[in-house]
Amino acid sequence: MLLSLQNLTVEFPTPQGLVAAVRDISLTLDSGQTLALVGESGSGKSVTSLAIMGLLPPQARLSGTVLFEGGNLASATPTQLQHLRGLRMAMIFQEPMTALNPVMRVGDQVAEAVAAHAPGVSRSEARQRAIEALREVAIPEPERRWRDYPHQLSGGQRQRVMIAMAIVNRPALLIADEPTTALDVTVQAQILELLADLRRRLGLAMLFVSHDLAVVARVSDRIAVMYAGRIVESGSAREIFERPAHPYTRGLLGSIPTLKTDRHQPLHAIEGAVPSPFALPAGCSFAPRCPLCIPACEAAMPALVTLSPGHQARCIRAAE
Repeated sequence: MLLSLQNLTVEFPTPQGLVAAVRDISLTLDSGQTLALVGESGSGKSVTSLAIMGLLPPQARLSGTVLFEGGNLASATPTQLQHLRGLRMAMIFQEPMTALNPVMRVGDQVAEAVAAHAPGVSRSEARQRAIEALREVAIPEPERRWRDYPHQLSGGQRQRVMIAMAIVNRPALLIADEPTTALDVTVQAQILELLADLRRRLGLAMLFVSHDLAVVARVSDRIAVMYAGRIVESGSAREIFERPAHPYTRGLLGSIPTLKTDRHQPLHAIEGAVPSPFALPAGCSFAPRCPLCIPACEAAMPALVTLSPGHQARCIRAAE
């Protein structure tokens, strides 16, 4: 097992007291596997990713364990985390235009990732490795384009540069945080195909963070659905798409248009909004929006129910 989160909780101090963005979640990820973390904005997906990478702000309070290659990242020192980031684990951030340095050539930014973990490498060798990484992510004419600045590239090309930076040192774990946000559907399909191809060729384990189940269907082996900081359902991609057990998962799937969707009818939508972390219901967090809610749902937080090997749902009616 490459990565294991056990009872991970992340809290932030506020004037109203501690507020939990992630609540007691447990996940596992094996080498060569893709796990998708799915949910609406505010569900805790990005905070989970930042907790794994050790990039939470100083005021954040983390409890539980984050086991990576046998070591607990939750108790690792900043020096240990700095050695791992970019070498054994890497992250593709949401918006490449803000993640890339606007006054640095893109090739030099990729080469910088090489030099950070190989101090003895020469500048020319680091640059050559950067050019090869740009070629791997299908940047055209990388020998010429490495000299470009981020503003000279398209959105899709900037995202490819971010991927090149992440894979140049051949990490074991790649975290992709909404890597196709703000890209048109054609470029989105190209990026997803690129990530799938890199995973096959390099043997990467990938944690793919997204709010879009239609995107997740193309890349994931397993799926974990998050809502209000908790995992509400997890299982294989086939089980989640063919036998969704939690009403929230069903709602997300129902909002995806398909070839069978009647274009004259409005798309299904989940009523209401994700509750504020300052005012969570006493029972199931999804109860105020759930069409299947019964009084027992509002009494206490449901436990995860095992429906089949590897398939769990946090719903007292999941087996119905």
